Amino acid sequence: MKTLLVVRHAKSSWANIGEADFDRSLNDRGKRDAPDMAMRLVNKKIKINAFISSPAKRAKMTCEAFCSVYQRDKSEIVFVDKLYHAPSHIFYQVIDELETDADTIAIFAHNGGITDFVNTLCKNASTDNMPTCAVFAVQADIESWKDFGNAERKFLFMDYPKNN
Repeated sequence: MKTLLVVRHAKSSWANIGEADFDRSLNDRGKRDAPDMAMRLVNKKIKINAFISSPAKRAKMTCEAFCSVYQRDKSEIVFVDKLYHAPSHIFYQVIDELETDADTIAIFAHNGGITDFVNTLCKNASTDNMPTCAVFAVQADIESWKDFGNAERKFLFMDYPKNN
């Protein structure tokens, strides 16, 4: 059994006009929301075995916050360049190319591709928009991540900071 957690980066800062999109960091709310959402997963007893992230600063910072809560070394994060503003089919490619036996992986990326991707995962679950720092969780009865794309997937939950 494999579990996929799809995480949209936390709220980013627009304080520096002219800053490259790739280099935008998290704002104060994002810096609070990321560890809070990670703690919600810990409280659900979800163990993340692998952390995969877009290398963009806001996704990287969100992933690092999750690693901190999970007491995992940030050097374990696998950065995948093509996750930066990836369309939904790229998520499937990234998952298919994973060289890990990890049972639970978390992928940190961006909208709108992330919303499009989660809407392809399960027939019985969709969203109009993945809010910042939202987590969308699915499970597949597979032994290898290479089988994820063709597997039947079960929706577990969707959670986000304002969902109290």
